Amino acid sequence: MDEQGEGDFVQQSCTSSLVCSEDQRQDAQKASQFLREAERIRRQIEKLDKERTLSVQCRKNGWTDVSGELEEYKKVLEGERKAEKMNLQKHLVKIHNGLRKFQRQLIDVKPTPELIERLKEIMSEVEISINTLKEEERSCFEELLKEERTCRQEITAYEKKIENWSLVVKSDPKLPPAPTVKTKPLDRDLPAEVRALESFLQKTGGPHGGWDQYDHQTFLKVWTKHNGQPAYRKEAKLYLPGKMLEEIEQHEDWHQELIYLQDRKREAIRRWKASKQQHLQTRIQSQREVEEAERREREAKSQAEQHKSEEEKREAARRLEEWREEKRRKDEQEEEQRLSEEIQKRRRAKEERRRQLEVKMTIEEQLRLKREEEGEQTRMRREEGQREMDERKREAVKGIKRFSERDLHKVEAKLQEKQLKEKEEEERHQRITAKLKEKVDGHVTRDPTRLTRPTKGWQERMKNIGPSGGGPVLQMFHRAVPSWRQGL
Repeated sequence: MDEQGEGDFVQQSCTSSLVCSEDQRQDAQKASQFLREAERIRRQIEKLDKERTLSVQCRKNGWTDVSGELEEYKKVLEGERKAEKMNLQKHLVKIHNGLRKFQRQLIDVKPTPELIERLKEIMSEVEISINTLKEEERSCFEELLKEERTCRQEITAYEKKIENWSLVVKSDPKLPPAPTVKTKPLDRDLPAEVRALESFLQKTGGPHGGWDQYDHQTFLKVWTKHNGQPAYRKEAKLYLPGKMLEEIEQHEDWHQELIYLQDRKREAIRRWKASKQQHLQTRIQSQREVEEAERREREAKSQAEQHKSEEEKREAARRLEEWREEKRRKDEQEEEQRLSEEIQKRRRAKEERRRQLEVKMTIEEQLRLKREEEGEQTRMRREEGQREMDERKREAVKGIKRFSERDLHKVEAKLQEKQLKEKEEEERHQRITAKLKEKVDGHVTRDPTRLTRPTKGWQERMKNIGPSGGGPVLQMFHRAVPSWRQGL
């Protein structure tokens, strides 16, 4: 592999490493967020476990079966949570192993096509694992959110039911009275099955069998989950703690009877629709026969009209042909007239071009003569200007020569004047020097004692000062003598 290929591979490897590191960082952030959310949910579960007093209340009220079912349901949820945790850890370990394998492949390797393919495969596997984990977690979160919403609605409904329990209601525990609903009188034209269903609903307490709508929906959900098997009663008792087992069985019988009557109603409606459809087809058949007769009549009329229209078309075609012949003759006459006019126009245009050509030649001749005249005048003016320029040059040379001679005389006069000034200055300097020599001319002898001799000022000062002190001088301080004065 050449150097360019190696550089591309290194760049690709670096880019892949950066992308992988960026994805790894994002995955780490999401994992940490997921762990924080899991920790929060765990704390909520612990809090709910601490605040759970339903089992104690059930034991006090003698509902031991409800407590056992809650314990079993709790164990099932814990097992599902542990299985989900193990599955998540397996996915994370798989992703971590893939990343470690990819990092090991990038250490001290030579860029080869096989290595690139292997790295691509590893990266694809890691990406597939990450996407699979994300999809599973997303679906799991969605299911948990749905369950949370359902639980919240159930809790709200139970709270409303518990609030309604505080109201004093006198009712038969076995069969609650049907709600007072204003119903329309039965239509005698309806089938017997439809009337039987409506009568059954009126007698048994409406579409919910005298139960609350939420209780009935809960019963339907559990009954549908178990497909009507007797095992549903245990779970239904768990979801409906306010209902006795006999009430649930009575409601089950009512629901089966309702299903039977609804099936009979649907069958009756199907038969009614079939008879209605047959009657409709009979009426459509008769209507088709009437339409067929009308269609045949319209066809006969259309044929007569078509024959008449064909005669009119032939007459119109004959008149059209005559008009075309007349138009063709007029077009030929107009074409001949147009050709004659075009010939005349061409002749006039040719004559006009000839006249314009003559005028053009005349104008060009005049312009040529004018240009020659102007060229002669220009040449004469140029010669006259050249003569004037030569004359001015001769005058200028004479003036320059005259001015040069004048400047030369002035320079010579200034030079002589300068030389005279310098000569006078030199003579004056010599006189001053001579006078100075006369004044300083003398012999000065060297007197070394002059330095230590008292001055006249000091002598005048010492005249008025007597001896001081009354005893011997023990010590006298002197100033230090500089080195350049020592020995003088």
